[in-house]
Amino acid sequence: MDIKVNQLAESQQEVEVNLTYQEILPEIEQEYLEERKSITIDGFRKGKAPMGMIKKLYGEAIEFKASEKIANKKFWDAVDQNELKPISTPQMTDIDFQPGTKLSFKVKYEIKPVLELKDYKGIEVEKPTFVVKDEEVNREIDYLIKPLFKFEQAEKVENNYFRITANLQRIDQEGLPMVGSRSDNILIDLSDEKVNLQIKENAQGKSSGDTFNFTFVDEHYHGEDLHKEEFNYTAEITKIEKLIKPELTEEVVKKITKDKASTPEELHSFLKKNIEDYYTKQSEEILTNNLLGEVVKRNDFTPPPGYVASVHRRMVELEKENAKRYKTPNFDEKAVAEYYKPRAEWNAKWQIILENLAAAENIKVEESELEELAKAEAETNGISVAKLVKYYKDTNRPEMLLEEKVIKFLKDNSSIKEVDAEEKLKEKKEN
Repeated sequence: MDIKVNQLAESQQEVEVNLTYQEILPEIEQEYLEERKSITIDGFRKGKAPMGMIKKLYGEAIEFKASEKIANKKFWDAVDQNELKPISTPQMTDIDFQPGTKLSFKVKYEIKPVLELKDYKGIEVEKPTFVVKDEEVNREIDYLIKPLFKFEQAEKVENNYFRITANLQRIDQEGLPMVGSRSDNILIDLSDEKVNLQIKENAQGKSSGDTFNFTFVDEHYHGEDLHKEEFNYTAEITKIEKLIKPELTEEVVKKITKDKASTPEELHSFLKKNIEDYYTKQSEEILTNNLLGEVVKRNDFTPPPGYVASVHRRMVELEKENAKRYKTPNFDEKAVAEYYKPRAEWNAKWQIILENLAAAENIKVEESELEELAKAEAETNGISVAKLVKYYKDTNRPEMLLEEKVIKFLKDNSSIKEVDAEEKLKEKKEN
């Protein structure tokens, strides 16, 4: 097999392959055997016709059909043999098959371009820090014990630890009821953070039989345009119940923490630590996003369009799979595809920069690292090291480890400035 690799552009190559008829003869003969199974010729049972007769009657059609399959297979053989790295769907641009003589073809594909990276060291980047407040811990406690709440009928709404049953009637701008827009016996938990703020505020001090008004604003996108629509309602309270919190006994604390705490003090410490761990993770993710965003910004370029399209398809397909797995109603594939367009382009840029940066700084994932990882995992699951290493390679674990190494390198070589997350948010709102 004669292979020639042509560099068509910075991010595009073409493989030119020439094969003699003798080189592809085994595949040609195999195709004859496969086709024979479905061929019927008068005087012979299906699949039993003499090969010589099949070749005489259908030989040219069978061989031309086989040549396309062979070309596709030989292309991937050439990829492996020459360690080529296509990053988009290859396109066959030319195929020349001459029965009994030769098979030649050309395949064009995109590759990751070689970039001259700059200014990726010494970047000043902000890392938000979060302080866990007691009210956050108390909210989490309320959330955990909520299934254990009891309800006591009350005369008046005194705070948000109440729930009401109400009849809701949509009204027009003049305050008149709209026909067909009434819902009765709606249970509203005022302690639920997702409940409309106006309902919480306007229900305060109200008794059974009282009414109050509130407005619900629906915001949704049509393409890139944000649409807002107001819905005005009047609510008639038919029942009021006070939420009675259970006492934080040892039994209750153990139940809601699955035996990880047994006293109110231990519960508070346990939950505070969980929230702190969550904030630490969020802080690192924000730092990473800020840093990578700056690296891409300083080394911006136009990524190969086929690669961007490939990344985009994977993102949309993943969302489709998640929607199916979690039974998401009314999945809008078109809206999801539109949403992921800029993200796919950014991700394509970062993956190309990542590979170039790893090459520039000689950052690698060695076989020995995969073996060490496999040894540790093999001790707990009983799978052999060799099988685990193969699994890692089949599931792109080396690429993931390489990205982790590159990100660590960038962090180690950046100037990280810690900022108070609350103050930063306040500053953004003011601006």
